[in-house]
Amino acid sequence: MTDRLDAVFAALADPTRRAILAMLLEDDMAVTDVAEPFAMSLAAISKHLTVLSEAGLISRERRGRVIWCKLEPEAMREASVWMRAFGQVDPLDLDAFERFLAQELSEED
Repeated sequence: MTDRLDAVFAALADPTRRAILAMLLEDDMAVTDVAEPFAMSLAAISKHLTVLSEAGLISRERRGRVIWCKLEPEAMREASVWMRAFGQVDPLDLDAFERFLAQELSEED
């Protein structure tokens, strides 16, 4: 469990990956659509997606020629349960998380 939590927290430490998660809160997205708003190469986005996937935060599925990304909130729940054990964090509210990520993205602009 510790390795998985390490992977989740490491994935969440990067602002680009948090922005990707915020985008995926809306709906599944093709990798090319995920990459579109970022000023980086498709290869760089792919590396971010690999980190998110290895942490269990997203899944990727090939549909024809297109690879789709989907948010997997269960990994976030595991981290939330771990944090709640310290009594300092409220249960994870995905709507509040979405608002937080939207605010983070607006501050970067």
